[in-house]
Amino acid sequence: MPSPENALSPSPRGATLLSRRNVLALLSIPWVTPLRHASAAGATETSDMATARLVDAQLAPQQFALDLGRVPDATLTDYVASIAATLQRQVARTDLTLAVRVLRAHHLQAYAYPAGSIGLSRGMLLALQDESELAALIALQAAHAEQGRMSLPAGARDARQAVVTQAVAASQASAWSPPLGLDGRLGTTTLLPVRSADEARASDQRALQMLDAAGYPAHALPTLLQRLVDLRRQQPGLFAAFDLGEPALDSRVASTRQVAEQRHAMSRGRPVRRERWLGGTVGLQASLSLVSDAQTAEQAMLRQEWPFALERLQTALAQQPRDHGVLMRTAQCLQAMGRLRDARGHVAAAREVDPDEPLACKLGATLALAQRDPAHAWLELEAHDRLLPGDPAVVFLKGVALEALGQAAKAAEHYRAYLGYTTQGQAAQYASAHLRLLGR
Repeated sequence: MPSPENALSPSPRGATLLSRRNVLALLSIPWVTPLRHASAAGATETSDMATARLVDAQLAPQQFALDLGRVPDATLTDYVASIAATLQRQVARTDLTLAVRVLRAHHLQAYAYPAGSIGLSRGMLLALQDESELAALIALQAAHAEQGRMSLPAGARDARQAVVTQAVAASQASAWSPPLGLDGRLGTTTLLPVRSADEARASDQRALQMLDAAGYPAHALPTLLQRLVDLRRQQPGLFAAFDLGEPALDSRVASTRQVAEQRHAMSRGRPVRRERWLGGTVGLQASLSLVSDAQTAEQAMLRQEWPFALERLQTALAQQPRDHGVLMRTAQCLQAMGRLRDARGHVAAAREVDPDEPLACKLGATLALAQRDPAHAWLELEAHDRLLPGDPAVVFLKGVALEALGQAAKAAEHYRAYLGYTTQGQAAQYASAHLRLLGR
């Protein structure tokens, strides 16, 4: 890749620096990494688990990044890991290892990839009441992973196409929605596992067995499901992504309660371990009000109620000024309002708090392009590549930055590379048009 030092000559005649409107359109490109197919020569593993590990390795890091990365709380991380380790001993597949991450996302979400990568949003954890409910949530995701398969959204033949579908869909959306996951349904992407009601019910039965065998009350699962049903009635917008992998919640409450009574009645009197829960989540509990404000703000952003959303985000930041997730949401809200300088300041603050999260690099790059600062955009994109390599969106944005920096030939290379991923969507249209403009 070219270095920024070699990309600082003036822009050639005909290569246009981007207007704010252009760059806002560019923000609609995918925030994901494409799947890479193994070559026949290098494909030595043919088992279902080898395939599952490939899916996890390619999709899970991208989805974790979209969910704003891991909550940096060592006490919480160790506590959740201890519960996962207890449930791990009940997993029937010896080649399946549970790896649970608590993520900064504010909506209520839990998902599992087929090799055991599990994501739980902090919004979800804050909806729980005790350790038995957290164990039930992890057991349910472990049961999904144990099934060893993951359905993709309608229209996607394989995981690679799901990534391309995400790219095209994002490039048709408004400027701020793809990075935020606000395309009409909070947090939804084509990278998330999708399950049928029958698959979910099968996982329910297995989760009840795991809970009982691990020493938890099996009744924690129907209690958890009922709590989520009640919360969804109050705030359905927070559950759009969760519903993809957990359909038919209402009917599952009754069925899991019946099985818990019939087959696991002896587990009913076991402790729910609320004191351990409060101790392990003490840092998270301190952010309850902050997460609530962020949830309100994100739903307001869905309605494009920017001033109200910003007010709620600022209220959240007043409580914890260095919260990476809220800093990012505030930057995205400010960007949508056209306050690009303020947005860049919040991105810089987010990167200072957590320099290892790639989403901030990409938002920083797009904001830099919007303010005609392609050299800084280049540096941000290089940082993104170091953290999360292979993203076609970064290939495209590097082309935009190089064109603005006067490197027409290198820009054309990047545009052509992006068109190798997809020829659909606004980003592809932009790349094609500028290849013609550059005479390439």
